[in-house]
Parts: sequence; C-alpha cells; structure tokens
Amino acid sequence: MPNKNNDDKKHLFNRGLVKLAAVSVIIGCGLLIVTTERDCAEKEKELTKIQAEITAYEEENTELQRVLESDDISPYMEKVAVEERGYAYPDERRFYDTSRD
Repeated sequence: MPNKNNDDKKHLFNRGLVKLAAVSVIIGCGLLIVTTERDCAEKEKELTKIQAEITAYEEENTELQRVLESDDISPYMEKVAVEERGYAYPDERRFYDTSRD
C-alpha cells in the first residue's frame, strides 16, 4: 500500500509549483503590456513630429514648384540670398540685436 503522506507532499509540491508558474506568467504579461503601451505612446509622439515635418516639406515643395513654374526667378533668388545666405545690398545697413545672446 503506497504511503499517503508521501503522495500528499508530491501533490502539494506540484500544485504550489503550478501556482508559482501561473503567477509568474501573469506578472510577465502585465510587464509586457505596460512596456508595449509605453513604446506605443513614444511612437505616436514620433509619428506626430514626422507628420509635422512632412507638412512643412510639402509646403516648401509647393512654393518651390510655384517659383519654378513662373517665368521670373529673380525675386526668389533675392529672397534666398537675403534671408538664407545673409547677403545685403551694397548701400544697405543691417542692425542686429546682440542683447539676446
């Protein structure tokens, strides 16, 4: 006749091990869900930033296309020279606010 006390110990050990494994799986799934949600929020922020950049580039491309289609490119060249390259007319005086440094 098998020892009932020995069978109960094995059965308790197996039941406790199963409970421990189940709790571990639940905790692991919870951590995975939290991490995934955080990553999704970060990616949504990046997507919003990238979409804003795309909109800005599309507006710039539209402006450049309009300039290319026009016959006179001189006003555009003047705008680029003054605003982006820092050029000035020979008799032009420029004043810069250096107090904001």
